[in-house]
Amino acid sequence: MPNIKVIIPAYNEEASIPLVIKDIPSIVDEIIVISNKSTDNTEINAKNAGATVLIENQKGYGYACLKGLNYIYQQKNKPDIIVFLDGDYSDYPEELTKIIQPILEENSDFVVGSRVKELREEGSMTTPQIFGNWLATSLMKLFFRSTFTDLGPFRAIKYDKLLGLKMEDKTYGWTVEMQLKVLKQKLSYKEVPVNYRNRIGVSKVSGTIKGAIFAGIKILTWIFKYSFK
Repeated sequence: MPNIKVIIPAYNEEASIPLVIKDIPSIVDEIIVISNKSTDNTEINAKNAGATVLIENQKGYGYACLKGLNYIYQQKNKPDIIVFLDGDYSDYPEELTKIIQPILEENSDFVVGSRVKELREEGSMTTPQIFGNWLATSLMKLFFRSTFTDLGPFRAIKYDKLLGLKMEDKTYGWTVEMQLKVLKQKLSYKEVPVNYRNRIGVSKVSGTIKGAIFAGIKILTWIFKYSFK
């Protein structure tokens, strides 16, 4: 089996983070939880559940992901595959084997878990999320002939390909930046349908008007930046 590491950004996910870690398949070599300035017991609960815990005091999804990547970069033995997963238990961590399958069996560079309607629990995605995904993926189809249908956070990528993307977004644009750079660099990619349920707790992005607006602006900014680059 390849060396697989999981990166989980988490902000105040004390109730859900142990469940996420528990359900991750044992084929994973290391689970890395990045506490994004949590004020609850996220860090303690993640550590007790067996994860490596890092602290990123600068708030932002991208900041947390970059912290995890920097930690991995310093390690002597580099992974083959990086999996990104949210810490709110909305994804099904046990489906990680399904997410990495196209990489292992078809040599795909990048895989996104697509939260298709028939596998989504009712209410698990807000109207702004659904519309934002549709708009972003429609624009990617228009400008890049992409076949993406979702910006799902549950994703896997070969480590060397991820380094080549030179990720930089610090906040809401992390997922769309990755997909746009995959398209620009003509990496091979695939979507895999995944189950999706209502998260534990309140979303820090889609659960607030401010978060939804800023996420939408960030996503559109990245798309138009790369469309005319």
